[in-house]
Amino acid sequence: MARPRVLSGVQPTGALHLGNWLGAIRNWVELQDDHDTFFCVVDLHAITVPHDPALLAADTRRTAALYLACGIDPGRSTVFAQSHVSAHSELCWLLNCVTPLNWVERMIQFKEKAIKQGDNVSVGLLDYPVLMAADILLYDADLVPVGEDQKQHLELARDIAQQRINSRFAPEDAPLLKVPEPLILKAGARVMSLTDGRSKMSKSDPNEGSRINLLDPPELILKKIKRAKTDPTIGLVFDDPERPEADNLLGLYALLGGRSRGQAAADCAAMGWGTFKPLLAELAVEALRPLQERYRELEAEEGYIDQVLRQGRERASAVAGATLERVRAALGFLPVA
Repeated sequence: MARPRVLSGVQPTGALHLGNWLGAIRNWVELQDDHDTFFCVVDLHAITVPHDPALLAADTRRTAALYLACGIDPGRSTVFAQSHVSAHSELCWLLNCVTPLNWVERMIQFKEKAIKQGDNVSVGLLDYPVLMAADILLYDADLVPVGEDQKQHLELARDIAQQRINSRFAPEDAPLLKVPEPLILKAGARVMSLTDGRSKMSKSDPNEGSRINLLDPPELILKKIKRAKTDPTIGLVFDDPERPEADNLLGLYALLGGRSRGQAAADCAAMGWGTFKPLLAELAVEALRPLQERYRELEAEEGYIDQVLRQGRERASAVAGATLERVRAALGFLPVA
C-alpha cells in the first residue's frame, strides 16, 4: 500500500528560528518514517512582500541546508525549491481563473498583512493562498501539516479542489485533484515570542530579541533568553492567562529538555527567573548544538546542497507535471505537441 503523501515548506526570507524547528521541521523528520514526504523551500511566496533580491538565492540554499541539518534525509524525502518547478506558477494561474475573488479577499492573513503594508500591497499577497493551493494540489498530497494560522489557507485549497475543479471538470468517480486533509501537529506547534508571550515567534518581527534563530551562537542565545520578558512572580506555571510569558518559556523548557508538561511544571514550580533562565539557555544551546554542527558540515561540502535541490526538482517536476497535464486537459487546452 502506498504511503500517505505529505507536503510542507517554509519561506527562505529571514532566519529559521526555534518556533520553525519545534513547531514544524522536527515533526517533519518523524513523518519520513511512514509517509512519502515532499519538503519545499517556498521562495515564490517570499516575494509577495518587499524583499532583497541580493539575498534570496543564498537564503533559499541556507534554508534547504537547515532542513537537512535538522534531519530531513534527501534519500527518503523530496527536497526542492518552489521556483525550480514551473508547474507551481502555471497551476496557480489556472486555479486563479476558477477561484472567486471574494474567497481570497476574506483571508485573515491578507487583511492583517495588508494593514501593515499600506499602499504597497501587491496582487501577489492577495493571491498567496491560491499559490499555496497549487503547491499542495500539484503533489496529490494526502496530508498537510498546519498550525492555527494556516488552517484557513488549507480550507481554501480544499474548496478549490472540490468545488471549483473536481465538481466542474471531472467525472464524479474520477476526481482531477486529491482533496487534502489537515495534519494537526503535536505539542510545540505554536512557540511564542520572547518579548510578547501572546504573539507567535516570527521571522518578520523586527526585534531580533523576540526569537532564537537556529544558527544563533551560544552567547547570543543566553543573551536573548536573559532579556526575555517575564513577570515578578516566583515559580513557573502553565495555562495562567495572566502569565503568558511563563507559559511560553516553561513550554520551551519542556520541549527542549524532553520533559512532559507535568514534569516541567514540577521542576519549576518554585524556581525564580534568575535560576530558570540560564537553565533554559543551556537546554537551548545543547539542543541546537548537533544541528549547528551538521549545518557547518553541509556548508563545507561544496555543491552538495545544489545537488540535493537538483535531484528534488527532478522528482517534484515529474509528479507536479502529471497533475498539471490532467488539469490542462480537463480545462480544454491544446496538448503540447
